[in-house]
Amino acid sequence: MTIPQWPLDERPREKLMARGAASLSDAELLAIFLGSGRRGHTAVDLGRELLARDGGLKALLELDAAALAALPGLGAAKACRVHAALELGRRYLAIALDRPDALADPLASAEFVRAKLAGFPYEVFACLFLDSRNRMIAFEELFRGSVNGATVHLREVVRRCLTHNAAAVILRVYVVN
Repeated sequence: MTIPQWPLDERPREKLMARGAASLSDAELLAIFLGSGRRGHTAVDLGRELLARDGGLKALLELDAAALAALPGLGAAKACRVHAALELGRRYLAIALDRPDALADPLASAEFVRAKLAGFPYEVFACLFLDSRNRMIAFEELFRGSVNGATVHLREVVRRCLTHNAAAVILRVYVVN
């Protein structure tokens, strides 16, 4: 049965409009971005298969665009839509953290760095440079590694601190799970 044949209150788009996005399952949200399924499978069926195949939403969204496009029923266009939606979400979350006073406490700093680094398929060493009032000057990804390590050069970290005239720095290593 195709989605247009479903009862109105069970169709993902109509359900979102009537009850909000929070009322949809991960598979239904994914189906909206996919737009269509494949022969004999609705977009919701495809969403369920993709979520079950890779161990859930986090694992699926951490795939790079090429790996996502290679999955059965996707392709480049659908993979690009999913990655664009993910980036849109990241940018939305980052907007609140781009205010000068946004990093007023350790939790806000941790959230900012997590939003910037989440989802990399390799280890990343990044720095958040702060002024004397602990306001963000800049955020830079300084070193990239492999899946199991990253080489960090202290002299480069110090050089970037001096370049930004930073009074403080928050160092973060994103480790691939």
